[in-house]
Amino acid sequence: MRAQTIGVKEATGRVLCCTVFRAGGKKLLAKGHVISEEDASMLATEGMNEVWVTELEEGEVGEDEAVMQVASEIGCGSLEIRLAAGGRANLFTTEPCCLLVDDELLKQINCTASVVIATMLNFAYAKAGQRVATVKSTPFAVASSQLEAVISIIKERGPILQARPIRSPALGVLYTDPGSGERARLLFESIMRQRLERLGTSTAFVLASLEDEGTVAKSLQHLLRAKPTAILIASTTAPAGPDDVVGRAMLQVGCQFERFLAPVEPGNLLLLGYKDDTPILSAPGVRDIKMDDQAVRPRLTQ
Repeated sequence: MRAQTIGVKEATGRVLCCTVFRAGGKKLLAKGHVISEEDASMLATEGMNEVWVTELEEGEVGEDEAVMQVASEIGCGSLEIRLAAGGRANLFTTEPCCLLVDDELLKQINCTASVVIATMLNFAYAKAGQRVATVKSTPFAVASSQLEAVISIIKERGPILQARPIRSPALGVLYTDPGSGERARLLFESIMRQRLERLGTSTAFVLASLEDEGTVAKSLQHLLRAKPTAILIASTTAPAGPDDVVGRAMLQVGCQFERFLAPVEPGNLLLLGYKDDTPILSAPGVRDIKMDDQAVRPRLTQ
């Protein structure tokens, strides 16, 4: 990239090296802006005779073209790309999605000197129209060889970002309590509704069960026959893991455990299993409660 000062009349089609301000301090044109004929006329009207511009050299690609090329390769699924100022391209979801991010590939690309990519976290939920990734280039231009190398890596190992749509999941919820399933439902139903609304969904099948192994297992079997997308279990008792009542009931219906404990607080006692392709999640986040004499007050996990 070569920078030079040229007359305003010859500046059409060139890229500004720095922001242009009016004498009073108002910004007229931003750095990186491609000067049009109208811009040149406006600058002349403002009394400016020269501007500082850049010129692409052989083997270079302009910043806007570079980020658009990379942005078109890094993602798949329900995404759209929007070019922004300053050599930046943003990716937005077109519908509610779960995001899958290849963290290792992302780190590898970000070790280059020409293009950097920022994304939301792996497995994050994104609403429709939410920005989930940004591609930014070095100022003004990228070497063609570096751009080709980045795109080649992504094509070979990509995509970096997958936006998998979540389309009206049919969620089943089971409320359990050693004394009365309806007690658990009364305590947690409003919390569960608020949590699911934040994810753009709601419950399709709801049961309340006495918390003993056989009864919980029968309730789970009943929910599984409805073929929900997933089942959430909200219990008033603190889970002790796969060997507690809920865990044994999950085993009884043929559940294969995927994970117990998660590195979050509250919620570290998460228990996740699968019955065939249906995930069953014992959800400690909604049952983290405080006892105050005879009252039971639910506490939301942030």
